[in-house]
Amino acid sequence: MAVNVLFQPPVVRRERHFRGFDPLEREFSDEELRQRYRFGRETIGYLSDLMRGDLERGTNKETALSVEQQVMIALRFYGSGSHLQVVGDTMGFDKSTVSRVIDRVTDSLVAMKDDFISWPDNQRKNVIRAGFYEKAGFPNVVGCIDGTHIRITGPSIDEPAFVNRKGFHSINVQAICDHEGRFTNISARWPGSAHDSHVFRTSAIGQHLENGYRGIGQGVLLGDSGYPCRQFLLTPYRQPAAGRGQARFNRRHCSTRSTIERTFGIWKKRFHILGSEIRMKPDKACRIIIACGILHNIAIMRNEPEVAEEQLIDNQPQMPPYNGPQDGKGIRDHFATTFLPNKLHVFIYPYFHKLSFIKKMRKFENSNKSLYDQFDNVLREEVCIFATSILV
Repeated sequence: MAVNVLFQPPVVRRERHFRGFDPLEREFSDEELRQRYRFGRETIGYLSDLMRGDLERGTNKETALSVEQQVMIALRFYGSGSHLQVVGDTMGFDKSTVSRVIDRVTDSLVAMKDDFISWPDNQRKNVIRAGFYEKAGFPNVVGCIDGTHIRITGPSIDEPAFVNRKGFHSINVQAICDHEGRFTNISARWPGSAHDSHVFRTSAIGQHLENGYRGIGQGVLLGDSGYPCRQFLLTPYRQPAAGRGQARFNRRHCSTRSTIERTFGIWKKRFHILGSEIRMKPDKACRIIIACGILHNIAIMRNEPEVAEEQLIDNQPQMPPYNGPQDGKGIRDHFATTFLPNKLHVFIYPYFHKLSFIKKMRKFENSNKSLYDQFDNVLREEVCIFATSILV
């Protein structure tokens, strides 16, 4: 046995490669940075300075990540919702490094929650009241409340509790926003099966209003019918009576309360991790949700533009009427003969559709004949070019 040990081949260690880069050193414009990291250069610098005390490492190693690199790794993860491995490959870091960085940045942001998400004082409430009243004429509103489900991977512990009414695993997130879409309160600690009214009743803000509310002079919240109607939380009439202003109340209530729904949409569009699936344990998922809420408020405070989504161009043909057999085979034959007979038809169909449109315009609006004939000839020439290129 001693001989085997002496002549055991040496272990070949895999060579380590340090491939990371600093995106701020590249010549990205602010628009390109926002597409990748959801914030412009100045705001990324602001975030880095904000978290420098928590993220700066006491080492002189050349391979140590800078604060800016750590912030941008986390922003890439929040903004894209990609797997850790994909984020690491994109930015040139190992998956384990990405995981540690996301934990540190998330913890640093969550520690600052009270600095960026706080219940408004009396002076701020007056500003919020005026802002909501200007939107839809609903007076004395200091916030709109609603819940949203953030999808997560099914946990191994107490898995059924996280299945919501729609059948997927989630965290039920409750949030209150002001007239600008800024979060003034956010709670992310309940599994998806919890009802909105229960989340509110047991939340810190719910207990604060329940025990400390002194009248409508302090303002009211607007919520949907999933909440109980209370002196500090107004919900719409389920069956508004005619002639008593209840229908008008519901209309203005809906127009005002839609602020929180738009806020959720903007929030999830900026941070795709919230609209896809957080592939982590529930406690980590909750902290990431809070971190994204803080970043949302910072984006508003820093006047960051909303993230523009790519527009999908719908080039499919219109669906003509079908009067054949109402069964699977008949409809399949209709698709085969109408839309997919050969390549030539695929190219020609949109042009004939345009010609049909022009003819209708000519019939109903008496379009100029020479202009119509000129446009008609151009389209027909294009059809011939396409047909020739396909048949050759």
